[in-house]
Amino acid sequence: MSDRIFGAVGLALGIFYLWAATIIPDSFMSDVVGPRAFPYIVGAIICICAIIFLILPDPDPVWPGLRDLAEIIFAGAVMFLYGWALSPAGFVVPTVFATAYLTWRLGTPPLWSLVTGAATSVGIYVVFHLVLGLSLAKGPWGF
Repeated sequence: MSDRIFGAVGLALGIFYLWAATIIPDSFMSDVVGPRAFPYIVGAIICICAIIFLILPDPDPVWPGLRDLAEIIFAGAVMFLYGWALSPAGFVVPTVFATAYLTWRLGTPPLWSLVTGAATSVGIYVVFHLVLGLSLAKGPWGF
């Protein structure tokens, strides 16, 4: 039963995501794909996965224990704070800390988590901002 509830919530989320993608305005520089293509793909994948949960639920789901559930909730809170911190702090610094925390919780030693966070943040910044010319959130340091 819980998989079907999860599937129904996921389907509602996917439909909302697809609707939200329809209201993304076109930019003055339009290309063939447009700004809505990626959100449409993500929304479609969410809907497909949710429908699979609705059609093929697990007959005996195993729920996480209280400690694991707290870890999941805290990881969600970190992602929420990451999205909130992008505007005032820019892209690079919040990405370092969010990536470092999430990789640490996935089992990487703390020092290597910081290295991974820094490498991921700088790597994404270089590829997306410097190479591809896409705009990322600028913080007080200009990056």
